[in-house]
Amino acid sequence: MARINLLPWREELRKERQKNFLIALGATVALAALLIFVRDLMLNAAIENQQSRNQFLQTEINTLNAKIKEINELKSKKKELLARMEVIQNLQGNRPVIVRVFDELVRVLPDGVYFTTLSMSGNTISIQGVSESNNKISKLMRQLDESDWFDSPNLTAVKALQGGTGSSFILSVSQVAPELKEEGGS
Repeated sequence: MARINLLPWREELRKERQKNFLIALGATVALAALLIFVRDLMLNAAIENQQSRNQFLQTEINTLNAKIKEINELKSKKKELLARMEVIQNLQGNRPVIVRVFDELVRVLPDGVYFTTLSMSGNTISIQGVSESNNKISKLMRQLDESDWFDSPNLTAVKALQGGTGSSFILSVSQVAPELKEEGGS
């Protein structure tokens, strides 16, 4: 029987298989590394994209906050202007009232009575004056009470003047707006 050594052939086949296995293993490791690298690049790109979107949103939020602040400032200025306009309108509306009050004071003033001082605090008018007699002071108070523009006259003090020529007096009266009378037929 002849002796045939099959070992080198098996050995070469084993080396060939081991070589192919190592090549396949190396290719698999390289492919895995490449896939990990590509996935890392994709994740970094997605993170950068999201960060740029977040930065854009933050910039827009800051812009809108500035506009909201400006709108709030404009609203407060508007309120201030409306309040000023209301004050001016009230002053304009009260202008004829003051003239009418002075006119009414002249109308209710009887002959022989003179005002020396007039002052107004709120709706109360303080009057100091001189009268020829106490009857004329009473007449003044009655006419103030009957007037549509005045209410609740209150005599505070009456002093006789030296020489018996009359009396000085101090009185207060409330100023009221007369009620509007409806004209018939409407």
